[in-house]
Amino acid sequence: MARFGICLGLGLALGACGTVAPLAPPEGANLPPAPFGATEKPATDELLELDALAAPERSVELRRRSEERGDDPFDLPPE
Repeated sequence: MARFGICLGLGLALGACGTVAPLAPPEGANLPPAPFGATEKPATDELLELDALAAPERSVELRRRSEERGDDPFDLPPE
């Protein structure tokens, strides 16, 4: 029981040490250079946004009601 309490306390302490402030480059470092053809450097929030290819939206429609499964040739009984 004592181990559980210690593990729970450590887990809560570890979970509470996240940052609250927005991201910024370390002192003395700059943001990456502007992309080729751009007139301004992108801000940190813009650099963190994902492209459509990096995080595609779901394109498969979920089933709304149960349907009978088709025949599966790989659904074999155990040996």
